[in-house]
Amino acid sequence: MKMIEEAFATNWIAPLGPHVEAFERETAAFAGVKSALALASGTAALHLSAELLGIERGDVVICSSLTFAATIAPLYHKGVECVFADAEPESWNISPKALEAALADCDKRGKLPKAVIIVNLYGQSCDMEPILALCNRCGAPIIEDAAESLGALYKGKQTGGFGKFSVFSYNGNKIITTSGGGMLLSDDEGAMARARFLSQQARDPAPWYQHTTLGWNYRLSNILAGVGRGQMLHIAERVAARRRIFDRYAMELGDIPGISFMPEPEWSRSNRWLTVLTLDEPLSPLSVLEHLSGLNIESRPVWKPMHLQPVFEKARYFTHEDGRDVSAELFRRGLCLPSGSSLTESQQTRVIDAVKENLDRQNKKA
Repeated sequence: MKMIEEAFATNWIAPLGPHVEAFERETAAFAGVKSALALASGTAALHLSAELLGIERGDVVICSSLTFAATIAPLYHKGVECVFADAEPESWNISPKALEAALADCDKRGKLPKAVIIVNLYGQSCDMEPILALCNRCGAPIIEDAAESLGALYKGKQTGGFGKFSVFSYNGNKIITTSGGGMLLSDDEGAMARARFLSQQARDPAPWYQHTTLGWNYRLSNILAGVGRGQMLHIAERVAARRRIFDRYAMELGDIPGISFMPEPEWSRSNRWLTVLTLDEPLSPLSVLEHLSGLNIESRPVWKPMHLQPVFEKARYFTHEDGRDVSAELFRRGLCLPSGSSLTESQQTRVIDAVKENLDRQNKKA
C-alpha cells in the first residue's frame, strides 16, 4: 500500500514511472539476467519473444504439451506449425527424450524449429542441462515459460534466466500478483530495447506521431508495478508457505494407497505453486473434484495437454517413450489441491478430511 500511495502521490499513474523501472531492475537482478521488461501479461511477453525471434507463418515451433493454452497461443495466432513434446515422469516437464525425437523429425523434414518453448510446470524447473545441449546443437533458441516458477531453482539458480527469452506472469493466480501483468527477461540487451520499443506502440523518436512499424500497447502501469515490488519483498516467504502446504498434504495423504504427489528431482527446488497429486485406477480424481466442489472447496484437473486439444488435433506429437503418453496419463490421473500462500491450517485440514472422505467412499465401492 505504501508503494501504491506513492504512485498516486507523485501522479505516476500511466504505464511509465519509477516503480516500473525499479520493478524491472529488481526482477532482472533476482533472475540473474541483464534486462527485464514489465508488461501487461505473460502472454504479451511470449508474443514479443516470438516477434524478436522473427517467427513467422509456416515456421516450426516445438512446445511442451503439458501446459496451459496461453503458452502456445501467441505462436498459434502467428500461423506457426506447432509440434508438441511429452512430459517426463521425473519432473512432469518437457522430456529431453521427446524433445530429441521432435528435433530429429524436424531435421528429417528440413524444417528445424525457430524456437523451443519449455514450461516450468506448477512451479518446477525443467531439466535444463540436457535441454540446452539439444537446442544448442541444432541452433534452436529457447523461450522459457517460467510463468508459474518465480522463486523456483534449478541446481541452485533461479528460473527465468535460462532461455534466450524468459517469461514471468503476475496473473491473479500466481505466487505473486499485480492483478494482471508479466515480465520479459533476457541477456540480449539489444533485443530487449527492441521489445521495449514494440511494447510502446513502436512510436519513432520524432516530434510527431510517426511509425516505421506498428507495435502494441503492452506496458505495465506504475501502480501495478508498485504492487509487484511490494510482493517481491516477500517472495521467499511465499515460496516457504507453499512448500509447507505441500509437505502437509504429502504427510497427511501420502500413505493412502493409490496416491502419489508431483515429484521433485534432486536438481530442482520447486516453489510448489500448486500441490498436485495423482490417483491410481480405479480411484477417480473427478470424483474427488466433484466432492470438494460440493463442499465449496475449489480444486482443478491437471492441464489438458495441447496435443489433446481439438484445435491441435492434427499437430505432430512425440511421446517420452514408445507406447507411453506421460502427459495424457497425468491429465487423466491428476488433481490440483487448494494451495494459496494464505491457506490456513484449519482450511487445509478441511481439504484433507474431504479428500480422505471421498477416497474412503471410492475404496468401499471398489
